[in-house]
Amino acid sequence: MNHRIGIDLGGTKTEILLLSPDGQEWLRRRAPTPPIYKDALATIAGLVGQVEQEAGVRATVGVGIPGCISPATGLVKNANSNALNGHPFDRDLAALLGREVRVANDANCFALSEATDGAGAGARVVFGVILGTGCGGGIVIDGRILEGRHSLAGEFGHTPLPWPSADEMPLRRCWCGLSGCLETYVSGPALAFECDGPGARDATSVPARAAAGEAKAQAALAHHAGFLARGLAMITNILDPDAIVLGGGLSNMAHLYEVLPDLMRPYVFSDVVTPNILRNQHGDSSGVRGAARLWPG
Repeated sequence: MNHRIGIDLGGTKTEILLLSPDGQEWLRRRAPTPPIYKDALATIAGLVGQVEQEAGVRATVGVGIPGCISPATGLVKNANSNALNGHPFDRDLAALLGREVRVANDANCFALSEATDGAGAGARVVFGVILGTGCGGGIVIDGRILEGRHSLAGEFGHTPLPWPSADEMPLRRCWCGLSGCLETYVSGPALAFECDGPGARDATSVPARAAAGEAKAQAALAHHAGFLARGLAMITNILDPDAIVLGGGLSNMAHLYEVLPDLMRPYVFSDVVTPNILRNQHGDSSGVRGAARLWPG
């Protein structure tokens, strides 16, 4: 049985967690994420050394990143933390730490955490969705991350909005260069845009404004839930998961768990439709917990 370190490398913060061999949390620390690649590596190495010295153990290391390692090149791709892209992150960090390092997409780590001992515990097929500044997804089957041939499995945010209506055309342009990506309809900035128009990025006040009776905010929440329902219905038609677990800041919007099943039903290709939409159990700790579990206990 191993002590396991998990690291969640975010755009603004880096979090580290030490799990005991029985899966209990021992230590947790956070530090700002430097914008320069080599400094980010040094920060991670420093946190690992600090935690191991404090606990008096040597641990395995798993890292969740906002991108993935390309199977073709061995370099990071698709990271919205641009400093990571094009670097052999796992090899560089392994060299600094003097041991093998396992790296996975942060949404995959979230899904693994929630499937192991979170909201999706006991479910065979779990789809995890992160709804925050961006939008990501991860698939866990029988307790294992499904990464896919190109490390793309579960890339929910960059699949197109399904079943668009005429008044939704033209589809929104995404930062990736394509149009219609779900991230531009279901992320936090997408909700802010839906409510307050171009230039709006912060959606944190929208639920309270809607609850206070603001019609514009209520309409924005309704449109956002409809977009998300269509996206999750598409995933259900492809994957038919036992549980769909929502994470990220927008997962705290309680109405989603009430309205999404009914909104999904017209789009799911089945006579009986019972979507199991769950709020995450571990909050913003899920990513780092899942990163630790990239190694067996």
